[in-house]
Order: sequence, then structure tokens, then C-alpha cells
Amino acid sequence: MSDLKFKDHVKHINALVSAATRAADAAHAVATHWPMLMDEARNIFVVGAGKASIEMALEVEKLCGDRLKGGAIAVVPERLARHVDEPHRFSLYPAAHPVPDHSNLKATRAIANVAKQVGEDNTLIAVFSGGGSAHLVLPAGDLTFDEVIRFSETLRRAGAPIKALNTVRKHVEQLKGGGLLRLAYPAQVWAFILSDVVGDSLNTIASGPTASDPTTYQDALDVLDRYSVRDAVPAITKHLEAGARGEHPETLKPGDPILTHVRNMLIGSNRLVLEAARKHARTEGWNIVGMEFGKEGEARIEGLNLAMYMHSLLERPDRPLCWLQGGEMTVTIHGSGKGGRNTEMALAAAMHLEGVNNVALCAFATDGIDGPTDAAGAIVTGNTLARARALGLDAQEYLNKNDSYGFFDKLGDLIRIGATGTNVNDLAFALVY
Repeated sequence: MSDLKFKDHVKHINALVSAATRAADAAHAVATHWPMLMDEARNIFVVGAGKASIEMALEVEKLCGDRLKGGAIAVVPERLARHVDEPHRFSLYPAAHPVPDHSNLKATRAIANVAKQVGEDNTLIAVFSGGGSAHLVLPAGDLTFDEVIRFSETLRRAGAPIKALNTVRKHVEQLKGGGLLRLAYPAQVWAFILSDVVGDSLNTIASGPTASDPTTYQDALDVLDRYSVRDAVPAITKHLEAGARGEHPETLKPGDPILTHVRNMLIGSNRLVLEAARKHARTEGWNIVGMEFGKEGEARIEGLNLAMYMHSLLERPDRPLCWLQGGEMTVTIHGSGKGGRNTEMALAAAMHLEGVNNVALCAFATDGIDGPTDAAGAIVTGNTLARARALGLDAQEYLNKNDSYGFFDKLGDLIRIGATGTNVNDLAFALVY
């Protein structure tokens, strides 16, 4: 007989969150995938971008020692603050996320310069994780930084998923879609990659700086049409139309001989982290009713779907039950509030769990940063809305404003674990006692 009780749901959720974030540790992932062939390399340089870039680069430095001759790493400011006074064999550059600023441009130029200077007889190690697309911003052609960023935000606000965003990014920026590999050629390149995208496609993670890209300028134009944004930033549309006419070089395509100079290694993913959380849950006495990774969709719709599924689980006699899922949702922005994918999903779920006893749910980002907030996600129960009304909070109003962060902040139900230094998508755990 399990002794798992609803009154301890916060403790149980925190334990699952801890198990998942431990499994996503970036430095450990680099060390366990370190190839023996790397021991033969003598002059090594490192570049990197993404939320886990500093932890991955530090492990590379530890493994290479004085064979590491230099490098450039883009780092989220909250991680950089912990390492800025330490001596390193590479340079650190602050880079904002999720919305890039001009610091990202400086960091990307430094990374590009390192890649260009490595040389044929030397080795470049590239470390990428979630957030790499935002970090690596170097406009192509005559485009300006502000035009590229403004258009990315336009697509995001229109509800475009990450795959669609990256299709455009790879055709309006220099390092994406195999661009970094082109710059480094003919050096040998080893890329250590933590996946933050559904399906773990190498040409999508960080927009594929060292991978081939099957998409075209025409595909990017199709994205503009799909989300009705052709007129949003005319310079972007003009650049893509010129590319479709063959006036700009395409991204690196499968079969290109340059690809023989790179080894792309996937060293961590949402699936691996979910497996670790499932193992912990089983050890604690939960009956696992299922696990699904690769979930996509509108955050508030998926929150409703998960809540409805929890209703059905209440009919089962084999409680306590645990359902685990991972992926990355999308938020179509209608209001001017503050929030992220996970808090919006949690708020929608709370609205459909109202009054249901003995259930708890959490949704959180493995990087510890859900959208432009200081929270990873939120915890909800069947009592969340009643507590909110007692404080004068209207859940529907907060959802309409996309202000899920404000809602859970007032309730004290946010998950705050700080920047974890990794990113392998989002996770949700549903517990039925």
C-alpha cells in the first residue's frame, strides 16, 4: 500500500523536478560522450551558444587542458555572473535570451571570428544547447540586426512554432543552417549538442550551425504566407525573395562535401530526462500510467487536454498514478501580460481541475526559465482556483491577458529553481492520489 498522500504533493513534485534536472546536467553529458579520438587532437578551439554553453565549455576545458588554445562562448547573463571573474582559456560573451539584444551580435561575431581562424590542421569543438538560436544572431546580406529581431518577434507573436521560426532564421542569418561549419572549413569540427527541440533534429537545434539544412528560401517564404506576415518587415521579405531567385547562396545541403569535416553528437534530450523522472517516480511508489515526449501544440489547449485526462484517471483503482510528458508548447499572444509556455499551460489546466480532489500537476522548463520570467513553471491542484478567488483573482482574465506568471506569483505557486545551465525542452508531471 503506497503512503503517497496529496498533502505532500509539493514535496513529490519537487523531487521529480530535481530528478529531471539532475539527468539534464550538461557537463556530465559532455564527459560521458567524450570521444577517444579527441585525445589525439593537439590545437583545439571551442565555440558555443545556448543556455548550457558555459557548463559544456568548462567541461571541454577540463578535458582538454593546455591543448585548448582559445575560443568564444555566448552565455546567458545569469550564468555569466557566476564565472566572470574566473580565468579561462576561452572568452565569455553575454547574450540575452529569449529576445536577443546587441550583446548577442557581439558574441556571434566573436564566435564567427574563432571559427574562421581555426585552420586546417586544428580542431574546433562546438557546444550547443537550447537557446542557441537566440544567441547566434548575425544578419545575412544587407539585413540589419533590428530587422532580423523584429521579424522573429513578429513570427513568435503570430504563434509560429520553433521549426517555422528556424526555417526563416536560417535564411536571414549567417551562422545557422550549417553556416558556422562553412566558416570553420577545412578545420575538423566536433559538435556536442543538447537537444531542446521536439524530434531532436540536428538541423533544428540552435538552427543547425554545424548541420545540413533541407529547407529553402521558398520554404521560408511559405512560412511568411502561412502566418500572414509578408508585409511585417519588407527588408526580410525582399531578402528571401532574392534568395529564392538564386541571388543568395542556399544553406548547407545534405551531401555537401563540407559535412565530412564534422561529427555532430546528440548528448542529451527530453526523452532521456523523462526516463530519469519515470525511474524516480517508480522508485517512490507511483504507478506509471504513461510517458509521452515530443508534445507540441497551443499551451492552453494542452493544459485543458491534460486536465481532462486526469479526470479520467480518477476512475482507476490502482492509484496513486503518475503521467509524464515532455515537449514544447506554443503561446499565441493576445494580451500584454507576463508568462511562459509552462505557466500558461498550468493555468489552463487549473481552470479545468477546479474542485477536483487529490490531483496535482506541474509544468516547467528544464532550463529554469519559462519565457521572459524568473520562474521555471508552476504547480496547480483542484484547489488553485478557489485560493485565487479568495485573493480576488480571476483566472480567465489572467489567461486572456497571457499573464499566467502574475497569477501564480500572487498565489505563491511558481516553480523557481533558477537557471539550471541546461535546456532539454519542457516537462509536465500529473499526479493522481
